[in-house]
Amino acid sequence: MSEDDRIGLSEPYLAGNARAYLEECLTTNFVSSVGPFVDRFERAFADYVGSRFAIACASGTAALHVAMRLAGVEAGDEVLVPTLTFVASVNPIIYQGATPVLVDAEATTWNADPALIVDELELRARTGRRQPKAVEVVHLLGHPADIVPVAAACDRHGVTLIEDAAEALGARYVGGALDGRHVGTIGKIGCFSFNGNKIITCGAGGMITTDDEALARRAKHLTTQARMPGIEYRHDEVGYNYRLSNLSAALGLSQLEVLGDILARRKQNAARYDRGLAGARGLAPPPRAAWGAPTFWLYTIDVDPAASGTDRTALMARLRERRIEARPIWSPIHTMQPYAGLRAIRGQVAETVFARALSLPSSASLTAAQQDRVLLLLRGE
Repeated sequence: MSEDDRIGLSEPYLAGNARAYLEECLTTNFVSSVGPFVDRFERAFADYVGSRFAIACASGTAALHVAMRLAGVEAGDEVLVPTLTFVASVNPIIYQGATPVLVDAEATTWNADPALIVDELELRARTGRRQPKAVEVVHLLGHPADIVPVAAACDRHGVTLIEDAAEALGARYVGGALDGRHVGTIGKIGCFSFNGNKIITCGAGGMITTDDEALARRAKHLTTQARMPGIEYRHDEVGYNYRLSNLSAALGLSQLEVLGDILARRKQNAARYDRGLAGARGLAPPPRAAWGAPTFWLYTIDVDPAASGTDRTALMARLRERRIEARPIWSPIHTMQPYAGLRAIRGQVAETVFARALSLPSSASLTAAQQDRVLLLLRGE
């Protein structure tokens, strides 16, 4: 097979003004963090998700690290975070010298079980134990997390709610008090990623969202080395070189302008997979809740070995033999050596999901013919 026969997992969809905006950066010589596209990208992003402020930074991990600083997370603190997530959700907690408390998934969406989070906060209140400094909710694989009970519990107990929406730009809530609200705008602080495989990309980049003007100002300050105004190089606290370049922001803005098309294509991909998997033994489509409008960043199926006659690993190998990229869902954090010893609030659901979940090609540029190849192999035809 040629390179043209390869089907990638989640590849950039570059269209619209990408080339023109990048050429403008080169023409004007604004290629670093100084340049008009950073401000334009931040304003457009805030408008799109419905947040008062958006602060661009170098990566989604950087966004989460700054979010921990904004929440006051420091040595001796604890932060509740899902165990079924990418390590970038957890590492910034450790960067601050704090301790992650790992929360099991629930079967409805594979996101963190809200009942476990609420029960933990209520138990600490009843027994006089110190509350976590923050709760970090992750919107896994583009599906909104069940955030309403978590947000209410955080409000009751004075705990900062942080949203990791790295995989879920464009996902919204449907019905109820949050109808139409975007992920990343419910908690005190939201964080997004623009890595090359995400819904939109800057090559690398991230964004912090908040409605709190003071937090927004401090976020901008921390991401620019905490440098004070003026010509002298004076700094009033330890900051970071987490700035987004004008080049990256130009690409990000062009991506944001075609986001509607990107999301429509991914939704179409999901509908094709749904139809193609209907009736397939032991292969179930991704879980989804009626109150959520997911983005299907990665269309991830559940492989039941008893019903399908195969397992996730064998099926992934079959696809890869035909140059079709597929991958398992994130390894639960509590099962990996660097995080041994961290407290886990259960974990069995996350382990079961990990053993059975398989992410399929989900690029916005995926064609019907390519999906047919994937589906034929999945069905063993």
